[in-house]
Amino acid sequence: MAGAITIKSGTKLRMAFDAPIGQEPDFNMMCTFAKALDESAFLVSIPMKDGKALVINERQKLLFRYGTDNNVMILAGYADDIIKEGIRRYWKIRRVSEQRQFFQRADERLKVALPIRYKQETWMPNEDGEIETEGGMTLDISAGGLAAYMNDRFEVGEICELSLPNVGIEQEGRGIADIVSVVCWMREAPKGSIYRNVCGFQFRFADGSEKERAQEYVAHVKKKYKL
Repeated sequence: MAGAITIKSGTKLRMAFDAPIGQEPDFNMMCTFAKALDESAFLVSIPMKDGKALVINERQKLLFRYGTDNNVMILAGYADDIIKEGIRRYWKIRRVSEQRQFFQRADERLKVALPIRYKQETWMPNEDGEIETEGGMTLDISAGGLAAYMNDRFEVGEICELSLPNVGIEQEGRGIADIVSVVCWMREAPKGSIYRNVCGFQFRFADGSEKERAQEYVAHVKKKYKL
């Protein structure tokens, strides 16, 4: 679990049904946060859609968005009960571990499959004292981050080092090694995928030159693949 829920009672939440991989969820429903029961469950007012109370569906994964500006957070869970407190009724949401953090996208996102390598400093080194990388494949990429298929599973907030491949002989197309990235969301890959999971990363740049390098790289990807 991602930790304690710190939302204040009475906070308005935008709610959406979970969306397939590669699609943005449509936060077209509203509800009010009532209270956290513990780290694994919380109560919200019964959401409304088209002026009517939504019917509970225990199999439908729900996303709840809160926060402002560039720090918009997402809670995910399933409604598994209706709780009555006094004259009010609430949905009890059974929280799941996924907690995505959405950032306003200042950079264009390109849907392209690029082979990547990734590692964590906490992994055990091999006999030569080196940390071996694992392979994945991008779902999309921008100058600020990427989403990738992979077999490992991480917690939101963990740090990974990603290496991007060469995509041409020009300077801007040279690969980028060990770019520090933070995990923003994590979910299972669709059935039939050769990978087990899909992970969203946001790049963490040490300085402006690193950010500029990523911008040049993504611009070259767009040009090479005619995106």
